[in-house]
Amino acid sequence: MSGPAARYHHGDLRRALLTRAERKLEATGVEGLSLRDLAREVGVSHSAPRRHFADKQALLDALAIQGLARLGSRLDAALADSTGTFGARMTAFASAYVDFATRHPALLALMFTQKDRPDAPELREANDRAFAAPSALIAEAEANGEIVSDDPDRVAMAVLATLQGLASIITSGMIGERSADTVVTGTVEILLHGLLRAP
Repeated sequence: MSGPAARYHHGDLRRALLTRAERKLEATGVEGLSLRDLAREVGVSHSAPRRHFADKQALLDALAIQGLARLGSRLDAALADSTGTFGARMTAFASAYVDFATRHPALLALMFTQKDRPDAPELREANDRAFAAPSALIAEAEANGEIVSDDPDRVAMAVLATLQGLASIITSGMIGERSADTVVTGTVEILLHGLLRAP
């Protein structure tokens, strides 16, 4: 066997397709993705991708799961490297999340739009794993009385909404000459004023 297809064995083709698909996703959106086009771009027969992805939806699900795994790794690493107060750790989480969101906006949108499909519980599981560390951080702060809340999930959703909004305005250039780090840190400080229990 010779030619471009000979380069791909076992998981290599799957990885190549996912890598190319993510690039196309960021450039053209979901509408610009097709298994046939991806096959042509990586140099294999148009039927070869179906050994790994039954259809376009299977490809999108795999992209979402891969993206959630990468995001989870980033968040886990950021929190593992962060010590000190709840505020310091929350800032580390926020910075890691916003950095990922601004670098991969189309992938992040795909991750969130796919995760609640009832026919794909593995997406919800991947989402829960990705946010396990920051969710535990918030729950621990609530249990210790560090923050004013009796509903960690409500706090987590408020934090996520804030960070997603930050990522959006950073991506669209609405922060002007301010650095992204400055905007993230300042926003988290303001958010914490409403969460931290007064001494």
